[in-house]
Amino acid sequence: WLVGTRMLPLPGTNADMGQLLRTIGFASSPGILQVFGGLPFVGGFVSLACTLWMLAAMVVAVRQALEYSSTGRAVAVCVIGFCFYVGTLAGMALIFGVGVAALTGAIRGGG
Repeated sequence: WLVGTRMLPLPGTNADMGQLLRTIGFASSPGILQVFGGLPFVGGFVSLACTLWMLAAMVVAVRQALEYSSTGRAVAVCVIGFCFYVGTLAGMALIFGVGVAALTGAIRGGG
C-alpha cells in the first residue's frame, strides 16, 4: 500500500489499505494448491506454476486496486514490495540468529 500510494502514485490513485488487502487476498488464493508441491515427480512443477499464477494475479490485483493505467507500474510496485519482504525476512533471520537455509528447511518441513 505504501509503495503504490506514496512512492509510485498516479494522479488518479486513490486506494485505502482495505481495498488493496482484499484484492491481494484473492490473488493469493491459488497458493492453496501448494499442498501438492510435495508430490514426487510433479511437485516442483506444481509449486512453480502456483507461484507464477499468484504473481500474475498479484500484479493484476495491484493494478486494479490502485487504479493504474499501465501494468508496468503495477509490476514495479510488486517488485519493490518483494524486495522489502526479502529484506525483512533476512533482517529477522540475522536478528534471531537463524540462517536462511534453516528457515527454508523449517518452512518446507525439513526440520
